[in-house]
Amino acid sequence: MLKILFFARVKEELGCAGLDLPWQESVGDLDSLQAQLCREGGARWVEVLGRPNMIRAVNHVVASENTPLHDGDEVAFFPPVTGG
Repeated sequence: MLKILFFARVKEELGCAGLDLPWQESVGDLDSLQAQLCREGGARWVEVLGRPNMIRAVNHVVASENTPLHDGDEVAFFPPVTGG
């Protein structure tokens, strides 16, 4: 099982705080997971998750596109943090 979490504006725009996906070997890495989410979610998900400044983390560590995924991982998507 993969636990997928969405935070801040990403959560608001997708209308979804998170979901649990059954583990599939075919997912493989973070980019593959994002592609699967976009295929299944449609145009809105492509628009939101495809933003170039999207931050992604695996098990609470900021991750790159080819970060491998494993059964039981937690994956988070969130926009850049700003403040002052």
